[in-house]
Amino acid sequence: MAILKVARLGHPILRTVAAPVAAGELHKPEVQRMIDDMIETMAEYDGAGLAAPQVHVSKQITVYAVNANPRYPHAPAIPLTVLVNPRITALSDEQEEDWEGCLSVPDLRGKVPRYTRVRVEALDRHGKKLEFVADGFHARVVQHETDHLFGKVYLDRMRSFESLSFVREFLRYHAGATVPEE
Repeated sequence: MAILKVARLGHPILRTVAAPVAAGELHKPEVQRMIDDMIETMAEYDGAGLAAPQVHVSKQITVYAVNANPRYPHAPAIPLTVLVNPRITALSDEQEEDWEGCLSVPDLRGKVPRYTRVRVEALDRHGKKLEFVADGFHARVVQHETDHLFGKVYLDRMRSFESLSFVREFLRYHAGATVPEE
């Protein structure tokens, strides 16, 4: 397995709609290896999730997991999940604004409105159909990662840039962390 290079804001792949994964493509060793590499890359950078376009691959694949993540210390645990060709449907109009960050937008955080409850339809890494409901933080992570497959980053969803903060200032003024002076 390998740690992959993460595309940063400004790279055109982050603004491109990713191609759906063809039925027979998932079983190819190179696709399975890429999924393993995405999982390893996400873990290496303490990400809650990672989408294929973020690692320079224009395919509709996302991975996510949250388990004792130092970037999200109060987040509920979310098991490792691989979504292929996901479709997200809001189950109500209710949205909640909360802080997000992104491996492709390093060192920044901002408040983003997201639906609080969504239905997820996708394939898993072996081509098995998945259908489930995600709530709260889980719903936020799924929406954030799926946005990457359609050329969106969390900045596009922000209603206002007033909350946009560097991580250090976010920790000091918004997250209640003690940050030493520079």
